[in-house]
Amino acid sequence: MAKFGLLQQIKTRLASKNGKKTSSTILKQLHLESKRSTFEFLNLKNKFSMQIKNYLNIALISSADAVSDQGASLFVCATEESLHHFATQKLLTEKAKATLESKKSTVMAFLTEIQNFVVVNASTELEDWRMAGATLYKKLKEEKVEKAHLIGLDTIDSKLKNAFLEGLVLTSYNFNKYKKDAKAELITVSVPETALASKELSALSNLLHAVSQTKTMVNEPVNFLDAIRFGEITVEAGKNFGFETEILHKKEIEYLKMGGLLSVNQGSTVPPTFNIMKYKPSNAINPKPLVLVGKGVTFDTGGYSLKVGGSMPGMKADMAGGAAVLGIISAIAQNNLPYYVVGLVPATDNKISGNALVVDDVITMMDGTTVEVLNTDAEGRLVLGDALTYAKRFEPALVIDMATLTGASAAITGSFGIAMAGNTQEQMDALKVSGEDVYERLIQLPFWKEYADLLKSDVADLKNIGGPTGGATTAGKFLEHFTDYPWIHLDIAGASFVDKPSGYRQSGGTGVAVRLIYDFITKQIEKGNN
Repeated sequence: MAKFGLLQQIKTRLASKNGKKTSSTILKQLHLESKRSTFEFLNLKNKFSMQIKNYLNIALISSADAVSDQGASLFVCATEESLHHFATQKLLTEKAKATLESKKSTVMAFLTEIQNFVVVNASTELEDWRMAGATLYKKLKEEKVEKAHLIGLDTIDSKLKNAFLEGLVLTSYNFNKYKKDAKAELITVSVPETALASKELSALSNLLHAVSQTKTMVNEPVNFLDAIRFGEITVEAGKNFGFETEILHKKEIEYLKMGGLLSVNQGSTVPPTFNIMKYKPSNAINPKPLVLVGKGVTFDTGGYSLKVGGSMPGMKADMAGGAAVLGIISAIAQNNLPYYVVGLVPATDNKISGNALVVDDVITMMDGTTVEVLNTDAEGRLVLGDALTYAKRFEPALVIDMATLTGASAAITGSFGIAMAGNTQEQMDALKVSGEDVYERLIQLPFWKEYADLLKSDVADLKNIGGPTGGATTAGKFLEHFTDYPWIHLDIAGASFVDKPSGYRQSGGTGVAVRLIYDFITKQIEKGNN
């Protein structure tokens, strides 16, 4: 576990107050107590590997040859000129021409001495190419193909080919960890270097693996993935992908007076963690970091404002924002992007006990703000408020938080997009562009100052809900109180976990926000280099 921030700050503060000898003693005791309580808790649990699998059934490999001698042929056709590969197949050619003329997409198959699949798509829309990739995977799986090679990928532009491969790979995700008879059905697809350089293919594969590992974390139940294990997975990812990690445990969280995180956790038998990730390459183009904050509620019961009416199933996904932060930093670190990024994830569940937070409690947040709790199911904003306060110490250029925060936002977006608010219109507009490109689209919430008035309390500085009006916005306004820097809020409640599969998205965790923020960062790098 790499420690790079808090412990040194504690040591410095204590030294100024108590003298060097006393501060060292207190610091050592604080850290040992925190570690000891964590180890005692872990001894009660079974041991599992901390590596998260991606559960993908497509492996892309780079090939120096345009055509492989093995496996099925996968033809990509976006123009009539590309139909020459199978000119002898007259009926197929006629169907392909008709599809191109209609600007639609299809996948056809024909048999020679090997299996052949033809992807026909005249669209210039990125999402249409992702869907074409999804359709192709389903055909390959149906025909039990094990090896294949792509032909004609070099006839479409780089954005379209990346989108096509995204759809092909992401559709192959299958979280079957808990199925007794689960088996892998891996399909190896060769991609010629003439179509996509091996370095670019590797970068794309790394990103898609990060998306899929994010899905897996969201799909894992809380009896496997709790706050402690989230920290262990974070540390393992840092070692594997090349970024620093610091996991704060309960004693350290108490020292920081993170009243939001501690109050949400106080009914649980599992102690909280505050997970810090830092990726700062020597060639970073941004001297001040982009800070990503993700909600890490590993299971949301609603607390004493208990979720009823069948609304509790799926609440293992309430840490989707935290999982996305880890996925994003894993991808950018593995691909060595020249960008300074920090990730912060407060992790806990809010199970109920005699000690749990109740309605009418007044808590004190890390920055000293007092909050009247009128709904214990509005817990995400409490843990995020402390994380947004902690973010100030990095003097960030921009902070983006992502959270499954409100049902109100899901009612606006459904599973089709993300609700957004913030105080930096230029950056929000840039994020919208990325949202359109990766098809994780953003709708900007009204964010007028009057919404903040709905959070005024008679007994504390704030109350944690604003009533029936503008629930997604008032949640954002609550978070805004803890910011003094450029900031964007993403409410991913609708898009993070879905009940029905569609295209390249399976039921369950979607990995939303990983491709979105990764694309945003790459565009920031391009802008900085121009």
